[in-house]
Amino acid sequence: MDNIRNFVIIAHIDSGKSTLADRLLELTETVPLRSMRAQYLDRLPLERERGITIKMAPVRMAYQTGGERYILNLIDTPGHSDFGYEVSRALAAVEGAILLIDGTKGIQAQTLSNLRAAQKAGLVIIPAINKIDLVLPQVDRIVEAAADLLDVPPESVFRVSAKSGAGVKELLDAVVKAVPPPSRFTRRPPVPAGRSSALVFDSLYDDHKGIIAFVRVFGGSFSTAEMSFVASRAAFKPKEVGFFSPDLSVAPKIADGEIGYVATGLKEPALVKIGDTILAAGAPREGAALPGYQEPGPVVFISFYPDGATKFDDLKRAFERLQLNDAALSFEPDANEALGRGLKVGFLGQLHFEITSDRLSREYRLEFLTSFPSIAYRVERQGLIEIVKQPQDFPEKPERVWEPIVRLEMLAPQRYLSSVLALQTTFDIEVSEVKNIGENLLIEATMPLRELIRDFDDQLKSSSQGYASFTYEWSGWREAEVERLEILIVEEVVPALTRIVPKKDLEREGRQTVERLRELLPKEQFSQAIQAKAMGRIIARETIPAMKKTLGDFGKNGGDRTRKMKLWRKQERGKERLQGMARVDIPPEVFREILKK
Repeated sequence: MDNIRNFVIIAHIDSGKSTLADRLLELTETVPLRSMRAQYLDRLPLERERGITIKMAPVRMAYQTGGERYILNLIDTPGHSDFGYEVSRALAAVEGAILLIDGTKGIQAQTLSNLRAAQKAGLVIIPAINKIDLVLPQVDRIVEAAADLLDVPPESVFRVSAKSGAGVKELLDAVVKAVPPPSRFTRRPPVPAGRSSALVFDSLYDDHKGIIAFVRVFGGSFSTAEMSFVASRAAFKPKEVGFFSPDLSVAPKIADGEIGYVATGLKEPALVKIGDTILAAGAPREGAALPGYQEPGPVVFISFYPDGATKFDDLKRAFERLQLNDAALSFEPDANEALGRGLKVGFLGQLHFEITSDRLSREYRLEFLTSFPSIAYRVERQGLIEIVKQPQDFPEKPERVWEPIVRLEMLAPQRYLSSVLALQTTFDIEVSEVKNIGENLLIEATMPLRELIRDFDDQLKSSSQGYASFTYEWSGWREAEVERLEILIVEEVVPALTRIVPKKDLEREGRQTVERLRELLPKEQFSQAIQAKAMGRIIARETIPAMKKTLGDFGKNGGDRTRKMKLWRKQERGKERLQGMARVDIPPEVFREILKK
């Protein structure tokens, strides 16, 4: 165990983590040169297309330096704030971290967030400035800023080029020297002598091997003997155990201090929970759970409904399998009068939702519709406080309402300070402090979560010509001025179109929705009143006139005006009867168009 080093690469998005991982794979000859490709550890097609890491990727490398042979377990982590939970899980499995900083942009928002998480986990931090192959006149100032941030001398900040490989060997040698072996890590969880114990930090589903648990062993060893989970109490005899090389590589056993996998053979997703602990069969469960990581809390809720040839059971099964390697996904049954059964799914942000939607389409070939994004509110009525996730459950006249607030950190060059601060009026941001971090300004603020799930990211990038970055975390609750906005068609509420909207935006949102429905809904034999209702009154209205029946040119076909008027009056009476029992069934294609927004 003294020759094992477990570490992660953490950074802001687009800092070059995956490219640095490529150089490490080449340097350690883990992957033959003929087989290398860019972003080797990014296995999802979406990761390669978008150029970002979505899933953490572990790999075991053999490395020789100073006459000693070492086993290096690297975990490449995502950089986007929506996938911070992936980073937290990786940090629970390692002892050290390379903090990679983009030499063209300096310290960014997620750099700070990931650094704090690594320091909280007690990891040894090795700072490195990337992209030194470019002309970087400000690199010395970035090195000084990184040194100040970590309170280390500037000489201990490495300068590397993940593209050319310059400085990468020196960085890897520093990992071997600075990162403690698992046996000497001060934050190592206590495990009784003789007990085999492993933390599940990720998982995936395989049709042949069942659920594959990614584990870090914290005591004893595991082979193919029977095991069990502490939380789910499921017992199983694994099909195989092994390491990531980076493909699954079968081994006789995985031992204390090592990172590997266990092919459980289990097919039921509910039995394998990320963060659970694996024990040898028969070992006492009392007090055996290993400390894992902070459980992610979904902040955005969006309903999914099957469409086309997709059935509800197909959709549910796909989410169950996605949840195996995405612990932040949560879902519960939902229903819609036009679209049928569905699932209300919780996400950590807009990108998390987009990635999940793309994976459902590509990996599972499913067709589906989604609802408007919503968030949870705390509502007081009749002296009782409850959490309301569904807009249609929001009371018409609540006594008090609280909305979730996020703590926001924005990093931007000083020249863009005024344009970034101008976003305060658009997004209801309250700035608390502005301070210097290297070449940038750190703007600390709070804002309602509902504002974050709009187009805040795009607006921030636009206001700073792409230089600003941000990160956020849930901060608590704040009293809010919001109301339920309902859409009525022929005096009947359409629950799927109900939303919670700030009072100041009620009329604009209501007007836009009724105008869009007027364009999309087909005409009927009766007129259709489309109304937006809030605070007990109608705030916007549009009408689709009834379809007109052609009575023909009676003058040319032997009729006269008297007969024409008689038929016209008969038609009007029929429309009046229809109006009395009118009901509009909104076609799925209309929902599809409305929800595209």
